[in-house]
Amino acid sequence: MLDRVVCVAGAVGLSQGPEFMQQYLQRLGGHLDEARRHLQQFVDTAKSAGITLDQLVERTGAHADPALAGLGQVIVETRERVEVLTIAEQTLRDASLWERPFVFVRYLDWQIAEGTWRVYKPAVPTTAEGLAYAGVGLLIALGLYLGISGAIGKGVGRWRRRRELAKAEAEAALLDHEPEPSRERE
Repeated sequence: MLDRVVCVAGAVGLSQGPEFMQQYLQRLGGHLDEARRHLQQFVDTAKSAGITLDQLVERTGAHADPALAGLGQVIVETRERVEVLTIAEQTLRDASLWERPFVFVRYLDWQIAEGTWRVYKPAVPTTAEGLAYAGVGLLIALGLYLGISGAIGKGVGRWRRRRELAKAEAEAALLDHEPEPSRERE
Protein backbone atom coordinates (compact mmCIF):
# COMPACT_ATOMS: atom_id res chain seq x y z
CA MET A 1 0.00 0.00 0.00
CA LEU A 2 2.80 2.42 0.88
CA ASP A 3 4.41 1.82 -2.51
CA ARG A 4 1.22 2.98 -4.26
CA VAL A 5 0.97 6.10 -2.11
CA VAL A 6 4.61 6.97 -2.86
CA CYS A 7 4.08 6.39 -6.60
CA VAL A 8 0.96 8.57 -6.72
CA ALA A 9 2.71 11.31 -4.73
CA GLY A 10 5.66 11.20 -7.12
CA ALA A 11 3.40 11.34 -10.17
CA VAL A 12 1.28 14.19 -8.82
CA GLY A 13 4.33 16.09 -7.58
CA LEU A 14 6.35 15.92 -10.77
CA SER A 15 3.30 16.51 -12.95
CA GLN A 16 3.24 20.03 -11.49
CA GLY A 17 6.55 20.80 -13.22
CA PRO A 18 5.03 21.85 -16.54
CA GLU A 19 2.43 23.99 -14.78
CA PHE A 20 5.08 25.75 -12.68
CA MET A 21 7.20 26.32 -15.79
CA GLN A 22 4.16 27.73 -17.61
CA GLN A 23 3.39 30.15 -14.78
CA TYR A 24 7.11 31.03 -14.57
CA LEU A 25 7.16 31.68 -18.33
CA GLN A 26 4.19 34.04 -17.97
CA ARG A 27 6.00 35.99 -15.25
CA LEU A 28 9.21 35.95 -17.29
CA GLY A 29 7.28 37.48 -20.19
CA GLY A 30 5.92 40.16 -17.87
CA HIS A 31 9.41 41.03 -16.63
CA LEU A 32 10.65 41.12 -20.22
CA ASP A 33 7.83 43.45 -21.31
CA GLU A 34 8.59 45.78 -18.40
CA ALA A 35 12.34 45.81 -19.12
CA ARG A 36 11.63 46.54 -22.80
CA ARG A 37 9.34 49.39 -21.79
CA HIS A 38 12.08 50.93 -19.62
CA LEU A 39 14.67 50.48 -22.37
CA GLN A 40 12.33 52.10 -24.90
CA GLN A 41 11.99 55.12 -22.59
CA PHE A 42 15.78 55.51 -22.63
CA VAL A 43 15.85 55.11 -26.44
CA ASP A 44 13.09 57.73 -26.80
CA THR A 45 14.95 60.10 -24.47
CA ALA A 46 18.14 59.71 -26.51
CA LYS A 47 16.23 60.15 -29.77
CA SER A 48 14.53 63.33 -28.54
CA ALA A 49 17.99 64.71 -27.70
CA GLY A 50 19.22 63.78 -31.19
CA ILE A 51 21.71 61.17 -29.95
CA THR A 52 21.98 57.37 -29.87
CA LEU A 53 21.44 55.24 -26.81
CA ASP A 54 25.18 54.57 -26.60
CA GLN A 55 25.87 58.31 -26.67
CA LEU A 56 23.32 58.81 -23.88
CA VAL A 57 25.12 56.15 -21.83
CA GLU A 58 28.47 57.90 -22.43
CA ARG A 59 27.14 61.35 -21.54
CA THR A 60 25.34 60.27 -18.39
CA GLY A 61 28.25 58.05 -17.31
CA ALA A 62 30.71 60.93 -17.66
CA HIS A 63 28.53 63.45 -15.82
CA ALA A 64 29.98 65.12 -12.71
CA ASP A 65 26.79 64.52 -10.73
CA PRO A 66 26.98 60.97 -9.28
CA ALA A 67 23.22 60.51 -9.59
CA LEU A 68 23.31 61.23 -13.32
CA ALA A 69 26.52 59.25 -13.78
CA GLY A 70 24.77 56.24 -12.22
CA LEU A 71 21.98 56.56 -14.76
CA GLY A 72 24.37 55.45 -17.49
CA GLN A 73 24.92 52.19 -15.63
CA VAL A 74 21.17 51.75 -15.19
CA ILE A 75 20.71 52.07 -18.96
CA VAL A 76 23.44 49.47 -19.60
CA GLU A 77 21.93 47.06 -17.05
CA THR A 78 18.45 47.52 -18.53
CA ARG A 79 19.72 46.71 -22.02
CA GLU A 80 21.53 43.61 -20.68
CA ARG A 81 18.41 42.55 -18.78
CA VAL A 82 16.33 42.74 -21.96
CA GLU A 83 18.89 40.60 -23.79
CA VAL A 84 19.11 37.96 -21.04
CA LEU A 85 15.33 37.72 -20.56
CA THR A 86 14.74 37.57 -24.34
CA ILE A 87 17.16 34.66 -24.71
CA ALA A 88 15.69 32.87 -21.68
CA GLU A 89 12.11 33.25 -22.88
CA GLN A 90 12.80 32.22 -26.46
CA THR A 91 14.96 29.26 -25.47
CA LEU A 92 12.39 28.01 -22.96
CA ARG A 93 9.55 28.37 -25.48
CA ASP A 94 11.52 26.54 -28.19
CA ALA A 95 12.74 23.68 -25.95
CA SER A 96 11.36 20.20 -26.55
CA LEU A 97 9.51 18.26 -23.88
CA TRP A 98 12.68 16.51 -22.73
CA GLU A 99 14.96 19.57 -22.99
CA ARG A 100 12.63 21.94 -21.13
CA PRO A 101 13.60 21.02 -17.53
CA PHE A 102 17.29 21.46 -18.35
CA VAL A 103 16.71 24.72 -20.21
CA PHE A 104 14.53 25.90 -17.33
CA VAL A 105 17.30 25.26 -14.80
CA ARG A 106 19.97 26.77 -17.05
CA TYR A 107 18.12 30.07 -17.56
CA LEU A 108 16.38 30.18 -14.17
CA ASP A 109 16.03 33.67 -12.72
CA TRP A 110 15.64 33.20 -8.97
CA GLN A 111 13.79 36.47 -8.48
CA ILE A 112 11.17 35.47 -11.04
CA ALA A 113 11.03 31.89 -9.70
CA GLU A 114 10.42 33.15 -6.15
CA GLY A 115 7.66 35.44 -7.41
CA THR A 116 6.13 32.55 -9.32
CA TRP A 117 6.25 30.29 -6.26
CA ARG A 118 4.50 32.89 -4.09
CA VAL A 119 1.45 32.91 -6.37
CA TYR A 120 1.71 29.39 -7.80
CA LYS A 121 -1.56 27.53 -8.22
CA PRO A 122 -1.30 23.74 -8.71
CA ALA A 123 -3.24 22.41 -11.67
CA VAL A 124 -4.27 19.04 -13.02
CA PRO A 125 -2.09 18.36 -16.06
CA THR A 126 -4.11 17.56 -19.16
CA THR A 127 -1.32 17.85 -21.70
CA ALA A 128 1.01 15.19 -23.05
CA GLU A 129 3.82 17.02 -21.29
CA GLY A 130 1.99 16.84 -17.96
CA LEU A 131 1.34 13.13 -18.41
CA ALA A 132 4.97 12.52 -19.36
CA TYR A 133 6.15 14.32 -16.24
CA ALA A 134 3.65 12.34 -14.15
CA GLY A 135 5.00 9.09 -15.61
CA VAL A 136 8.59 10.10 -14.90
CA GLY A 137 7.59 11.17 -11.39
CA LEU A 138 5.92 7.81 -10.82
CA LEU A 139 9.04 5.93 -11.98
CA ILE A 140 11.38 8.08 -9.89
CA ALA A 141 9.21 7.67 -6.79
CA LEU A 142 8.91 3.92 -7.33
CA GLY A 143 12.67 3.62 -7.83
CA LEU A 144 13.37 5.60 -4.66
CA TYR A 145 10.83 3.57 -2.71
CA LEU A 146 12.23 0.25 -3.90
CA GLY A 147 15.80 1.39 -3.30
CA ILE A 148 15.14 2.66 0.20
CA SER A 149 12.89 -0.22 1.23
CA GLY A 150 15.41 -2.69 -0.22
CA ALA A 151 18.25 -1.10 1.72
CA ILE A 152 16.20 -1.09 4.91
CA GLY A 153 15.13 -4.69 4.28
CA LYS A 154 18.73 -5.79 3.83
CA GLY A 155 19.77 -3.95 6.97
CA VAL A 156 16.96 -5.52 8.99
CA GLY A 157 17.76 -8.94 7.50
CA ARG A 158 21.42 -8.62 8.51
CA TRP A 159 20.43 -7.50 11.97
CA ARG A 160 18.08 -10.50 12.36
CA ARG A 161 20.71 -12.94 11.11
CA ARG A 162 23.28 -11.51 13.51
CA ARG A 163 20.81 -11.68 16.37
CA GLU A 164 19.89 -15.29 15.55
CA LEU A 165 23.57 -16.20 15.21
CA ALA A 166 24.39 -14.58 18.55
CA LYS A 167 21.46 -16.39 20.16
CA ALA A 168 22.57 -19.73 18.69
CA GLU A 169 26.15 -19.12 19.86
CA ALA A 170 24.93 -18.24 23.34
CA GLU A 171 22.82 -21.41 23.50
CA ALA A 172 25.75 -23.49 22.28
CA ALA A 173 28.01 -21.92 24.90
CA LEU A 174 25.48 -22.73 27.61
CA LEU A 175 25.25 -26.34 26.49
CA ASP A 176 29.04 -26.68 26.53
CA HIS A 177 29.23 -25.43 30.10
CA GLU A 178 26.31 -27.30 31.61
CA PRO A 179 27.35 -30.00 34.01
CA GLU A 180 26.49 -33.46 32.87
CA PRO A 181 23.74 -35.08 34.89
CA SER A 182 25.07 -37.72 37.27
CA ARG A 183 24.12 -41.23 36.41
CA GLU A 184 22.85 -43.40 39.12
CA ARG A 185 24.43 -46.79 39.41
CA GLU A 186 22.15 -49.57 38.88
